[in-house]
Amino acid sequence: MEELIREIKKGVWSWYEFKPKAEIYIADGKNIDEKKKYDYVISIAAIEKEIKPAEELKKYKKILKEDGCLLLGMNNRLGIKYFCGDRDPYTKRNFDGIENYYRAYANKNDKFMGRMYSRVEIEKILKEAGFEKYKFYSVLSDLENAVMIYAENYLPEEDLSNRIFPTYNSPETIFMEEEGIYQTLIENNLFHVMANAYLIECREDGKFADVLQVTNTIERGKRDAFFTIIHTDETVEKRAVYPEGRRRLFELEKNLADLKNHGLKVIEGRIEDDKYIMPYVKEPIGQVYLKNLLKRDKEKFLLETDRFIENIRKSSEIIIENGEEILVKGYIDMMPLNSFYIDGEFVYFDQEFYIERCPLKMIISRVITTIYFGNAELEKYLAMDELYKRYEMFAEKSKWQKLGRNFLKELRKEKELALYHAQTRRNILTVSANRQRINYTEEEYKKKFADIFEDIGQKKIIIFGSGRRAERFMEMYGTDYEISLIVDNNDERIGGEISGIKIKSPEELREMKDFKVIICVKSYLSIIRQLEEMGISDYGIYEPNNKYQRRKKEREKEIKGEKKYRVGYIAGVFDLYHIGHLNMFRRAKEQCEYLIVGVVSDEGVRINKGVEPFVPYEERAEMVRSCRYVDEVVKIPQRYATTQEAWKKYQFDVQFSGSDYEKDGEWLAGKEFLKKHGSDLIFFPYTQSTSSTKLKKLIEKKLI
Repeated sequence: MEELIREIKKGVWSWYEFKPKAEIYIADGKNIDEKKKYDYVISIAAIEKEIKPAEELKKYKKILKEDGCLLLGMNNRLGIKYFCGDRDPYTKRNFDGIENYYRAYANKNDKFMGRMYSRVEIEKILKEAGFEKYKFYSVLSDLENAVMIYAENYLPEEDLSNRIFPTYNSPETIFMEEEGIYQTLIENNLFHVMANAYLIECREDGKFADVLQVTNTIERGKRDAFFTIIHTDETVEKRAVYPEGRRRLFELEKNLADLKNHGLKVIEGRIEDDKYIMPYVKEPIGQVYLKNLLKRDKEKFLLETDRFIENIRKSSEIIIENGEEILVKGYIDMMPLNSFYIDGEFVYFDQEFYIERCPLKMIISRVITTIYFGNAELEKYLAMDELYKRYEMFAEKSKWQKLGRNFLKELRKEKELALYHAQTRRNILTVSANRQRINYTEEEYKKKFADIFEDIGQKKIIIFGSGRRAERFMEMYGTDYEISLIVDNNDERIGGEISGIKIKSPEELREMKDFKVIICVKSYLSIIRQLEEMGISDYGIYEPNNKYQRRKKEREKEIKGEKKYRVGYIAGVFDLYHIGHLNMFRRAKEQCEYLIVGVVSDEGVRINKGVEPFVPYEERAEMVRSCRYVDEVVKIPQRYATTQEAWKKYQFDVQFSGSDYEKDGEWLAGKEFLKKHGSDLIFFPYTQSTSSTKLKKLIEKKLI
């Protein structure tokens, strides 16, 4: 994946159409070769490390041919990411750039490590260096992950919350969702002022690229990576980044023709010189139309969404399998985001992909999730679950969502890039936790969010809320702490249950004594007011990103700490228990005092591996429990089965795994997480002679 990451980092300039046989110099801010002239000089974040950046730019100017071009990438110290909590790339501290470094370099003895500049400051530097003609492009997410690039004076006309996954120097310090602010910046003429970075095209002949916008999907790899470029002549060009992707252009042309033959309206284009050319459309994106419609007219929104779903049905022949509607060709990207709303009709574009024999509900689920993704405020107009109920998908919502996520994970190479993403993308739960720390004093935060079990003693625990967050709490801590009652204000949920515990009205609390309420709701302020009006002040707020103290098992309390690690953890299915499992437990116990083994539930096996376990969970858990090397067996929550979730619950010192995952991107991301939290991940050699997979194959062939 190192090669793919290098290509991603080139994305800020690799879209540029260089003339044939051009001589290009990639400047690194160290030594400039002044012996020859170049057609292009490319400098990305290099002059920011110079105390006198204009002097460095003068050197670039000297080596440019008369009609040469400098492509200069620079970070913006007023970029929105830094207002959202990202650390400065040079000082490694928050807000130094926003404050113009008056704290960072206030003392004459402070060592200069580099700095960012605002757009006005960059223009002054360019003019000082002798560059009089230049064109600015605003870059999101940043210079190393240039997903979207916009020419100055051109503004986005789509919902960017679905297009951009922001990346950061310091994901763990972010406290705001950047993508939710883009539209406000656009409406207040701040979009270009607060772009995270700039690409500046400098050329004295003034012959700038005729480009308004670039969309970059390099992370998809050689077969599926494209640059989509909007030109000033009102044409849109879709160009394969690599030769391997040119075939996709012909598939796109063929797919759009197929949709047209099925009675749908499409934006037609043509292939020219290995580029797909289509007209620039000034009408609203279908996604934006539906989102705005929901805010003003819910009933019409529902009818228009029905019409969109009906278009998906029309897009292909349908067969029925096991009672499900199956599209012979399922156009998986047939989303509102890939359509325009023109004269009362949805008109489609960018349909490179289809899945043969695709469940209709899988695509409907993608439509629903994309409408709401990055637009949490839409829930107050219509809950997303209401759409799942409308299309009779609510009971299996997680199944359909998972199928959609799996398609995107594969397309975006998320498994292979998991470690890279862990280092650059923020975790939404971390954002929420950071936000709370800002809203409360240290003492208040500790009492209300961090130490919710600190004074629990013999008090009854009451959960307030019965949604996803409450279910998460029960999965994570329901076995360590006895939950007496669940309450909720939602009348539709009262009378139901979670993990066998009844959901009742909050009025039940008026008759109770000696209890503590754990609020398991994201928007908790109204619940706090409700509790305080009822005279209840003993409450805590469950923050999923926090780690909480579990009630230790008696054997764990007695650990003396003579081995290298105190608490170890292993996770697995352990189906058809065999010598390989035994060897792993033995080797793990040799290194840790107390060994916890997490066993995947039957439902977890079905959802995550797509197979039925040979041995039921209770029997698998009992066999593992009977091993003398194992101190504790726990059931792995179906939805919260990652290394990160396990560590938050058990706070182990080391996790052990088989070496077959040693190069897996998601496991390496887990290793990085553990390292940051003072824990470790050790891979044991895989037992080649025996495995559950091999045993299953032999059983299926009736050889044993």
